[in-house]
Amino acid sequence: MKKNDLQHVYDRVQPHIHMTPLLSSRLLNYSSGCEVYLKCENFQKAGSYKIRGATNAILTLNSEEQSRGVVTHSSGNFAQALSLAAKNLGVPAYIVMPNNAPKIKKDGTLSYGGIITECQPTIEAREMASNKIKKETGATFLHPSNNKNVIYGQGTAFFEMLQQEAEFDYIICPVGGGGLIAGICLFAKQFSVKTQIIGAEPYEVDDAYRSLKSKKIEKNITTNTIADGLRTTLGSNNFPIILENVNHIIRVTEKEIISAMKFIWERMKIIIEPSSAVSIAAVLKENDRFKGKKVGIIISGGNVDLEDLPF
Repeated sequence: MKKNDLQHVYDRVQPHIHMTPLLSSRLLNYSSGCEVYLKCENFQKAGSYKIRGATNAILTLNSEEQSRGVVTHSSGNFAQALSLAAKNLGVPAYIVMPNNAPKIKKDGTLSYGGIITECQPTIEAREMASNKIKKETGATFLHPSNNKNVIYGQGTAFFEMLQQEAEFDYIICPVGGGGLIAGICLFAKQFSVKTQIIGAEPYEVDDAYRSLKSKKIEKNITTNTIADGLRTTLGSNNFPIILENVNHIIRVTEKEIISAMKFIWERMKIIIEPSSAVSIAAVLKENDRFKGKKVGIIISGGNVDLEDLPF
């Protein structure tokens, strides 16, 4: 997309979202050996960056499509984001959620008016349930990370960062379905060409790391990670963008994720979810790579079940 088109995406969603703060920590800078800025999408509406893409996707539908509603499948954050975005715009939202999704994310989805259908925690079960709802209601299916208008909307998080602080050497974000990192790539290509884009992933769900190596979409062998938002795989629309623009993906252990999450909670006094902590863990793990550099990190969300903390 051209600069003007991407600017229009931001102008479209901006009235419906928060401009989230960009925070820093002297201790985090010292521990990482670089200048770190955290884009705190944990303070975003519905608790994550995903309302950006959800809002943009709904606003690109015509009035007839909006009247029939939207449907998606999500383990939590996109479920909540689409429910709230749809409620704000007067559109019905049908949400398919795996039955093992965190309770806080189910409760949030319901509170925003989403109509939940539970399914088995497999991609096949999600897709089957979504297709059934689409057929019965005429709702438009919006994939959480592989819909082009969702991808464009997610990238506005980085565009906003550039208004708050310029000239990042690196941007690091967690990789699950790939919508966020692909959107960031598109905006970086037009507005911050010198910025290198790096992904962060748990070893337990390192499909994106392996996909970059093989140059084809790989599947997850397990989903045994505390970072529940990163258990999904890349898609046909976002993978070519990632393959062309992402320099490197850093893998981290479950222990490193928990340690990074605890660090941010204790030292910065902000609530981040495990998926967000993956990026912090990546910077601390490969600090030699970032030494003396200016690094932006997308804190993707803060929807945590406080009754089930890992520390």
